[in-house]
Amino acid sequence: MRHTAILFLSVFFAACSAGAQSSASTSLPLSPSFNLDPASSSSAALRLTPFTLSDGSSGPSLAAPASPALSLVPAPPPQDVTSVFETYNFQLYLGYTFFRFYELPSITENSNGFDINMVYYFKNWVGAEGDLSATHSTQGGESSWFAFGGGGPRFRWSARRGLEVWAHALIGYSHFTPQTAYGDQHALAYAFGGGVDVPFKPRWALRAGVDAVGSRYFGTYQWGPKASVGVVFKF
Repeated sequence: MRHTAILFLSVFFAACSAGAQSSASTSLPLSPSFNLDPASSSSAALRLTPFTLSDGSSGPSLAAPASPALSLVPAPPPQDVTSVFETYNFQLYLGYTFFRFYELPSITENSNGFDINMVYYFKNWVGAEGDLSATHSTQGGESSWFAFGGGGPRFRWSARRGLEVWAHALIGYSHFTPQTAYGDQHALAYAFGGGVDVPFKPRWALRAGVDAVGSRYFGTYQWGPKASVGVVFKF
């Protein structure tokens, strides 16, 4: 009877030991290795390497998403945009001029010529101008010229895109040829008008202007329109 009990206990302990070994062999190792990814430019991203099951198969690779890097560099301040068209004190103009001269109530001349003037702006909006113009036509088969030279104030206003609007008032001396029986060949004259300068380079602009030119020849007053287009150089 005692030997039977000892044999029964031996078989029982052997069975328990075999069951424990079988349970341990089927359990999964839950200790995956950790690796820091050195290629990440942000804070160290924690990555999990693949693990292997006890039966030789590979488990899924798990990776923690890298946290986005936060920029601590402040945004640059806004830049001021400056005009590419600088304001100059001197302006030199040369252009073509058309002038309609009402010599007498019954005599009218259309003449063509040139206009040249210079302006010095002693303030940004006002300056002193000197002007010389001469136009040519024919009268009675003879060459005829009307010349005007004068000076006065010029005013300007700056507009968008570098445009410059101006106005002037000039007074000076005029000369008319040919000699006629109606009177002298020279007289006091004056001009009032304005125009616009359109820049196409920092120092260059195209100018268009119109004037009313007044004079007194042969005992009567003359008022005639004058139009001019040309090029301005600023310095």
